[in-house]
Amino acid sequence: MPTGEGTTDQTDGIVELWTGAWTAALAVGVLVWGLIIWCVIVYRKRKDDNQLPVQLRYHLPLELLYTFVPILMVGVLFFYTVKTQDSITEVDPEETDVQIEVYGRQWSWDFNYLDYDVWDTGDQADLNNISSDSEEGLADYWSQDGVPTLVLPVRQTVEFTLHSRDVVHSFWIPAFLYKLDTMPGRVNSFQVTPQVEGSYYGRCAELCGEYHGYMLFNVEVVSQEEFEQHMADLAAAGQTGQLGDDFNRDTVPEAPTFGEEEEH
Repeated sequence: MPTGEGTTDQTDGIVELWTGAWTAALAVGVLVWGLIIWCVIVYRKRKDDNQLPVQLRYHLPLELLYTFVPILMVGVLFFYTVKTQDSITEVDPEETDVQIEVYGRQWSWDFNYLDYDVWDTGDQADLNNISSDSEEGLADYWSQDGVPTLVLPVRQTVEFTLHSRDVVHSFWIPAFLYKLDTMPGRVNSFQVTPQVEGSYYGRCAELCGEYHGYMLFNVEVVSQEEFEQHMADLAAAGQTGQLGDDFNRDTVPEAPTFGEEEEH
């Protein structure tokens, strides 16, 4: 399963930001640890030395150094973080090739392919009697027939609009290095261009109830021809139109309770 750099048009920038931040943090850590060890060794208390050192001393250049250098470092990290984040979250409708509407629900996913007026859905995974002690066992989590599959065309810009039917979920494809919440009453969106054909895993990344861990989906990045064929297959199966807000928890009529007589 391909992961990491180059998987989408955004992963290179995310990896560079992550690597740069950790490199800077490691450099600062080594410097601070080195200074602490140096101070411990050089200024340690010697035997028979009972004099107190000077308790108050000003060194203006040094104070300016350890005030402005951290501010500069934080400013640089902030600049590159905002730059990368703005690139990831920018949505340009003119760049969109495929529009996909995602609904998170307890505990699975609905996908509407808006440009083709078709939909796909699935059921929550059944993780009982599945071992996660091996790669094969872990793959069984996602390979079940009921787990929904999201199909994306390679090198086409996909715009996702995210909704929730009930509680807060989080739409996460780990190999894409990005996730975004689905929230009741709010629409979130982002764009991404898959660069590498292959199979990926997706899941909910927000604790959303008892079966949160069962809320899985597969992702298949395929050629344009295979994508078109999949859309045709969904239409042929009668899965036309969209699974819209009318399936949300708050809009679905509640079934009458046991023993309650229906009013006429």
